[in-house]
Order: sequence, then structure tokens, then C-alpha cells
Amino acid sequence: MTDEHLAAYPALAERLQKRGINVEDVKDKLKKQHIETPSWGYGNSGTRFKVFAWPGAARNIHERLADAGYIHKLTGVAPSVAIHIPWDKTEDYSALRQEAQSHGIEIGAVNPNLFQDEEYKLGSVCNPSPATQEQALAHMIECCEIMEKTGSKLLSLWFADGTNYAGQDSVVDRKHRMENALRETYKHLPKGSRMLVEYKFFEPAFFTTDIPDWGTAYALCLKLGDQAQVLVDTGHHAQGTNIPMIVAYLLDEGKLGGFHFNARQYADDDLIVGTTNPFELFNIFHELVSAGDKAKDVAYMIDQSHNIEPKLEAMLQSVIHCQVAYAKALLVDRKALAEAQRGGDVLGAYRVMMEAYDTDVRPLLAKIRQEMGIDPDPIGVYRKDDYARRVAKERGVASGALGGFPG
Repeated sequence: MTDEHLAAYPALAERLQKRGINVEDVKDKLKKQHIETPSWGYGNSGTRFKVFAWPGAARNIHERLADAGYIHKLTGVAPSVAIHIPWDKTEDYSALRQEAQSHGIEIGAVNPNLFQDEEYKLGSVCNPSPATQEQALAHMIECCEIMEKTGSKLLSLWFADGTNYAGQDSVVDRKHRMENALRETYKHLPKGSRMLVEYKFFEPAFFTTDIPDWGTAYALCLKLGDQAQVLVDTGHHAQGTNIPMIVAYLLDEGKLGGFHFNARQYADDDLIVGTTNPFELFNIFHELVSAGDKAKDVAYMIDQSHNIEPKLEAMLQSVIHCQVAYAKALLVDRKALAEAQRGGDVLGAYRVMMEAYDTDVRPLLAKIRQEMGIDPDPIGVYRKDDYARRVAKERGVASGALGGFPG
């Protein structure tokens, strides 16, 4: 199939050029794509019901770095890995940075864990207990120090804080606690770094969530300063929410900091990105491409729990889906689209979008991989390679936890 894709490339390139697409420019942008994989995506995880252990799943940060390096080797576009503290806690973070580099990758976003300590039952920074608030704040400041040692430029914050019943706590008091904690953490950000504030409309809290939507996150970031931006997790919205519109708005405001890519059918399912709604993913990338330089610092991160899938293959498929969506977005004839929009040509504009979306970009991706010096068929290489079999033999199968992460 790879040979067929490469053979089909010249005809595809000719068609694209006739449509006014600069193929060499598209190829150059695809080669520079950067998708960050999450350390936790390489380990065992599950629902609250059960963790199904996978042979060879990474058991510690060192194995996770090795796996992330392998995925980057196969794709050429996954040069960093996000870490989660304390899941990835180690004694020497400078050494961890060097270890990552030995695998051909860098340490990406640092994610504090603000939801698993016993004290966080009623929230972390929004908890009514001042002692618990201080505990959570200290952990975020600790993660800022870890950023300095690892070279990370991103502090990625998600809070499970919220309430389950009317009257449980004061919504306004919790708002003030959140603002105070973010303001204090912001002071400790390393120079040149950013704080990304994530939102989620429910779960694990079910009556109120302290950062439930992009507007709340946006308001918090405005109060903090230029180093604070909104992080959009594609699974953290109510059904029917128009995520591409949110992306466009935040980009125009200069407040879109990054993504946690995943797919969902019902709620925060954390399925492989691009599986349930690839057209939505295409539209998200279309807004990013259309924004030009306003999107140049956006961080593209995957955040998924691979519960029943092979960990490495699931991550590889995720990166490829992001490549496909980006490639299709680059093929939109923006001149024709703008003309249709100015002329009020509703269906004409729609057809311009669909022309790009319906394009089979596999020949294009195979060609850019070949030019990057990697195999044009990363899935094929993975399935033939002995890496997954070797680590399964070396690591074995961890005993499955009852539920959750880490498994």
C-alpha cells in the first residue's frame, strides 16, 4: 500500500497545483508539525470499573520516555513528551531531561496532579480547608521548579474542583480561592514559559465545576497576564458544542495556548483523536491554519487513556490522525473560500471546504515522510518491528488496578 501511495503522489501534487495550492509550502509545514505525546498514555489506565493491563505497558517515567522516543522515531513529528507529577516524579530532573534527549525528545508540559490526594475530596485550591489550599498551591509551585530543571515551557493546569450538591459551598468564595491560587502560581512561572488553564464542564463534580467552560478559563487568564492562556481539551465540552468556533475566538484574542487532543462519543471518553468526528478535527485545524501567526505558539498535545488498545499503536494512530487533519486543512483553497464568503455563496464555500476534506492525503504524507528520512508507512513498520514484542517480554504484564490511573 505504501508503494501505491508514493506512486500516487505525482498525480496528487499536479491536481493540487492546478487548484493553486503551493505543494512545496504544504510539505514544509507538514514536516515542521509538532505533536506532543503524554507520558501517561504509554502506561496502563482504565475506567473506574477496571484497568486491563497490557503486555509491555510502561511502568515508570524511564520506560515512558523510551516509548515516546520510539513514537517520534516512527513519525518524525512527536519530539516532546508531557509529564504528570507525581506519576512521573524522580529525584533528578536535570538527569531526566538528559535521558529524554538521549531518546531524541524533550520534556514538554508539566502537569500537576490536583485530584488524587485524599485531601482533595472537596477540591484542591478551591477546597474550604486553608491547609488543603496551601498543599495544592505548594504542588503547583513545585511543578514550576520542575519546569526550570527539565527545560519545560508549559505548566498545564486542570482542576477537578467543584461541588455535587446545592449549598455545598459558596461559588463566589471558590472563585476567589481559584483566582488567588493561580495568581500566586503565576509569580513562579519560569521566564519565557506559559501557564495553560484547562476547563471541563463536569466530572468528577456534578453540580458545579470551578472552571466549567472556555469563558471562565478566558476570564481567569485575562486577569493573570500574557503568560496565561486557555487550554482546549476536545473532550471537555457538552454535546453539540462548536469547538472550532471556540478555537477561532481564542486565537483572535491571542489567548489560545494549546490543546489536549482526544475523541469522545458521549462525555470525556478519551478515545483516539480523530476516530469519532474527524470532520470536527479538520475544522479545528482549518481555524488554526487560517489564523496564521496567531497560531504559531499553540501547543498540540494528546491527552488520552488507552484502556483496551495497544498503548504504542494507539499513540501512533493518534499522531497520524493529527497529521491527516493538518494536511487536509493546509489544502483548503483560502482564496476561493474568501471569494465565496464575500459573495454570500453558502454552498460554494462549503464545497471549497469539502474539496480539501475529501482529498486522500496519504500519498502526500508518505512523500513527506520519505523526504524526512523515515519510513513512509509508520503503522507497517510498527507491526513488523520487534520493539513492542521486546518490551512486552522485558516488562511483562503489570497487575491491573481496580480502576483509574496509573494502572
